[in-house]
Order: sequence, then C-alpha cells, then structure tokens
Amino acid sequence: MGTVRHSGIAEAPVDVVFDYVDDPASVPHWMFGVSRFDPIGSVERGVGSRFAASMRVGPKTLHSTVVCSEWEKDKLIVLESADGLTNSSRWEFADLGDGTTRMSVVFDYTLPGGIAGKMLGALVTPFVAEAVKHSEASLRKNLSEA
Repeated sequence: MGTVRHSGIAEAPVDVVFDYVDDPASVPHWMFGVSRFDPIGSVERGVGSRFAASMRVGPKTLHSTVVCSEWEKDKLIVLESADGLTNSSRWEFADLGDGTTRMSVVFDYTLPGGIAGKMLGALVTPFVAEAVKHSEASLRKNLSEA
C-alpha cells in the first residue's frame, strides 16, 4: 500500500474551507485530474454519501465509485473507493483561531502485488504525491479568490 501525506494552511475560516471541500460540485475545480464527482442517490454529504468519480491519469480516464465513510462537520471527511482502484483519502481540518485553517490529507492506495506492482509503484507514487500537493494548492487558491 502506498501512502501520501500533505498539509497546508488556507487563508479562510474552517467552516468555509470545510464546506468547499465537502461540496461535490467543487471537487473537479480543485482535485487534480478529477473531471467528474457526481452524487449517487439523494444523500450528497456525510456518512453514506456515494459519488461517481472520473479521473484522468495521463491519456486514460479511470472511473470509480467513492463512499464517505467518516464525516464530522468542520473537522473530518474520509472517502473510500467502493470499486475501481483501491484508495482512500482522509481530510482533516483544524481552526487555527486567526481566520485560517490547517488542511491535512492522507491518501492511501493499493497497487497490484508482485514485480509489476513494484514497478507500477515506482511510477505512481511520485505522481500521486504531486497530485495531492497540486490539489491542496488549488484548494488554497480557490478559497482565497472566493
């Protein structure tokens, strides 16, 4: 399993940051490579909400269903894949008390085993790390312009 951790400071209050990240319509605007993040069913936020996601990785578009497994207003969002590439992302939000918010993300993913998985990991891990950093930077930029 691969893991990428990243954090950054957003120049916005925690409720504004959380609501923006938690809004499914905003996800393609800040999450690197995501072209689609559509709610499935009537529950659009919180535990049990499900999303049809599409992500461009190079010339290929990968599709998956993502489920929110943990959610605490202004504190935590955990998304896990229900199908497609096995992955999860854990977003934590901390109010720094001065109108700014620390955003921390842990992105875990599983690749196939064996030699092929190790070779793929050598290619995928740097890409995932850059994608996570880019997503966090896009979040900060979009929030500062809001």
